[in-house]
Amino acid sequence: MKGNSTGWRETLGRIILPVSLALAFVLYTGFLDGNPGVATSEWAERPWHLFANAFPGLLCATLLLVLTRRAVLSFALAFLAQGIVLAVSAIKMKNLGSPLLPADFRMVGQLKNGGLHLLGGYLPANPLPYLAIAITIALIVALARYEPPLFARRTHGRRLVSGVALVALMATLFAGMPAWSHMYDKDRLGMQPWSASANAGYNGVVTTLMQFRLQNAGKQTKPDPAEANRFISASDASLRQHMARAATNTRQTPDIVVIQSESFFDPSVIKGLEHADLAPNLHRLAEHASSGQLHVPTYGGGTIRTEFEVLTGLSLRYFPTMQFPYLQMHASVMPGMVRALRSHGYETIAVHGNDPGFWNRTSAFRSLGFDRFISQKDFPAGATKNGEYMPDSAMTDEIMSQLRNDGPPRFVFAISMEAHGPYDKSTIADTAERNAIPVPEGISDDAKLQLRNYIYHMRHADAELGRLADLLKHRERPTLLLFYGDHLPALTETYAKAGFANGSDMLTQTVPYILIDAHGDGPAPRNGDLAAWMLPGRLMEDAGIHDDAYFALTQLVATPKLAALTHAPDAPAAPEDSQLKYTDVSMGNVAMLRIKRKLDPLVAQFTTPDPALVARQAGSAEEDAAAGAGQ
Repeated sequence: MKGNSTGWRETLGRIILPVSLALAFVLYTGFLDGNPGVATSEWAERPWHLFANAFPGLLCATLLLVLTRRAVLSFALAFLAQGIVLAVSAIKMKNLGSPLLPADFRMVGQLKNGGLHLLGGYLPANPLPYLAIAITIALIVALARYEPPLFARRTHGRRLVSGVALVALMATLFAGMPAWSHMYDKDRLGMQPWSASANAGYNGVVTTLMQFRLQNAGKQTKPDPAEANRFISASDASLRQHMARAATNTRQTPDIVVIQSESFFDPSVIKGLEHADLAPNLHRLAEHASSGQLHVPTYGGGTIRTEFEVLTGLSLRYFPTMQFPYLQMHASVMPGMVRALRSHGYETIAVHGNDPGFWNRTSAFRSLGFDRFISQKDFPAGATKNGEYMPDSAMTDEIMSQLRNDGPPRFVFAISMEAHGPYDKSTIADTAERNAIPVPEGISDDAKLQLRNYIYHMRHADAELGRLADLLKHRERPTLLLFYGDHLPALTETYAKAGFANGSDMLTQTVPYILIDAHGDGPAPRNGDLAAWMLPGRLMEDAGIHDDAYFALTQLVATPKLAALTHAPDAPAAPEDSQLKYTDVSMGNVAMLRIKRKLDPLVAQFTTPDPALVARQAGSAEEDAAAGAGQ
């Protein structure tokens, strides 16, 4: 009888320990998550929400228990892993205003391509988090050595079956199998798919990851060719008229320089800085150039989203699952501005003073059609930094070295780095200049430091815009210069506390663009707001290239209302009336056909070959052009 009692108590102990640890894990997840909807204090009111938010971690802990046979060790490892995920999400939320999302895990593969240095700059400088991690690791090591196993090594196949079942469950969960939608059902838990940050606040970070994964898994929006054809046919007269008017621009073929300026915007839009002229060259040049505000599809980061739209003329609005386009592009040939310029005899060159592999640019630029990619290793070794990254002055020098007064025209697309964040750790060569920069009242000292560091580097970008414009003005060859910001800098606290003078919020705030005709021998300047995907059509028309019906169509629909639909992914949706909705949906069908290279038959009637055009790709070289030149 005594033996049976002892065995019963041992069995009960084996059950109570993991169950207690699981309960602690659920409460721990709510505490560390930090979002009010799944806070530990909500356990009585919203137990299912707390459980769902902790469930993937519980699965991991249970699998580790089966493998190690040690309960405390298994849950400690799961605690550490989940803590790292939630900490990364908190860092992203602080800087970009959005929690961790499924597409962000694609960034893991970019750590080896210069990403570790760039993204590592956002890690906290406070040693306490690292001390906590070190203590947790030491505890795990001790548990691995000293904790007794909870059950025997040999279980007659039960461990094997349990382990395989758990691996299968986890694989189907992370793959986004539809069956899991019942657990993370939006009707049961609630879901705000238009706002990841709001959804995380209500359901927690892990649940948000699962819900967005399940929402997008296997989703593939298909174009409607018939609807696209109806839209194009309805636009027939206007499109022909637009292209005919553009064809009257018979200027000498210019070189084209495009500057994508890292995090560039005019800080005078911040309340308290309205009267500060912090971008004098932008303002001076805008008096005799085409300029306006640019709606971009990202905030605080995700440069390649704006970059993709500008180089392709395709709006990411119509590809909702494409969070990081260069990491999700699979086509060997991507239609867009680069290939259109190649077909007109341009030599196409990309310039970027960073690791060429980051954001998968080496492969992406090949697909887009660039002939050459000048990256960090190709810059002069003695380029003096004034911050963490390649200065804009070195980029200007490199651009000028790529331009020629003879030979084929050149298209140079340059991506700056100097004003890249984080701004709390930026190296400043002239601290007196930095400290003299005005900042609004009502923000913390840390926020003031970050804003001053940003403006310090942004002013260098503005100065280089002025220098480059002056250099191009004195060239023998005519040149077009397009300059724009890719997104706002991640100065979230400043925006939240100071606000914007124009009443917008940080997720819908615009950045400036300016299109300068260095010799002034092209069309008259045209001002107005655009979306990033509308820029290439405008640029090519000013260059005298007018035979691509898709780009002409983007100009035909380029209204402020449609442009305003482009914004950061987490921004609230803008209202659409029936006509705008029709145009929006129709352009979505057109864009999807374009990216699949199925649009040409629908617009062939608008393409009139130019008999005077002599494209530089001829004969067997056409295959090389289609595949993209080696870099």
